[in-house]
Amino acid sequence: MNNTSVRKPRLNRTTAFILFCLLPALIPVVVLTYFPIFKGIIMAFQNYSLFNLNDIRFIGFDNFKTVLQDPNLPTIMQNTVLWVFISLILQFAIGFVLSLLLYQKFPGRGVYQGLIYYSWAMSGFLIGIIWRWMFNGQIGVINDMLLKMGLISERIGFLSDPKWAMFSVIVANIWYGVAFFAIMLTAAMQSIPEELFEAADMDGANGLQKMLHVIIPYILPTIITTTALRVIWIFNFPDIIYAMTNGGPANSTHILSTFMLDKIVFGGDYGLAGAIGVISIVLLLLYTLFYLFATKASKAGDF
Repeated sequence: MNNTSVRKPRLNRTTAFILFCLLPALIPVVVLTYFPIFKGIIMAFQNYSLFNLNDIRFIGFDNFKTVLQDPNLPTIMQNTVLWVFISLILQFAIGFVLSLLLYQKFPGRGVYQGLIYYSWAMSGFLIGIIWRWMFNGQIGVINDMLLKMGLISERIGFLSDPKWAMFSVIVANIWYGVAFFAIMLTAAMQSIPEELFEAADMDGANGLQKMLHVIIPYILPTIITTTALRVIWIFNFPDIIYAMTNGGPANSTHILSTFMLDKIVFGGDYGLAGAIGVISIVLLLLYTLFYLFATKASKAGDF
C-alpha cells in the first residue's frame, strides 16, 4: 500500500511534466489548425455574413441547400474532377519519367535536378501570374510561338475563351506539380538496393523488365502515398486558378476551392463558404478511404 501511494504522485508529476513540455508544440497546432476547422464547421450551419454581423444565428442546413441548388455547381464539380485527375495523371507520368532519367548518373545531374525542382519552391500565385502572362491573348509568348510554328493562324484567347480557359489552368498546374513527383520518386529510387539490379542482370532482364519487376514494386508505397496526398493538395489548391482567371470567364474555371474563396472575397458570406468547406472535407474523406481500400495500402505506412 505504501509503495502504491508513493508511485501515483510520481506518475502524475511525470505526465504533467511531459504535457508541459509539449504545450509549446500543441498550442500553435490547436490554435492555428484545429480551431479554424471547427470554427468553419460551426459557421457552415450559421447565417454568417460580414455585411450583417448583428444577425449571426444558426440556420440548420440552409447553407448546404443553397450550395447544392446553385446552378453553377454541376460545372464546378465537373471542373474539380478534371482539375484533379488530369493534373494528377500527367504530373505523375512526367514526374516518373524525369525521376527515371535523374536516377541515372551523368555529368551535371545536381544542376539539372535543381532546375527541375525549382518550380516546387515557387508560390502558387506567382506561378499563376507568370502563366497568365504567357497565355495572354495579345502579348503572350504561347500565341507567338504557335503563330511562328504555323500551328495557328490567329491568336487564341486562352484565358478569355471558356473553351480554352480550363485547359490553360490545368497546363500551368501540371508544370507546377511535376517537380513534386520527380523529387519524391527519385528519392525512393535511390533507396533501391543495387543487389536487386544485379540479380535482374543475371536473369537477363532488360530495362523495361527492371522497371516493371524491380523499380515499381520497390517504390510502390511511395507511389501510393504521394498520389493520395497529391490529390488532396490539388483539390485544395486554388492559387493558380485564382491568379490566372479568378474562376472566369463566366465561372468556367471555378473548382470547389475557388468557389469557396469567391463566397468569402466577393460575397463576405462565411456561412456559405463554410458549407462548401464541409462538403470538400466529406468528399476528400470518402476519396481517401476508397483509395486506401482499393490500393490495399497497408504498405503505404512504410513511406
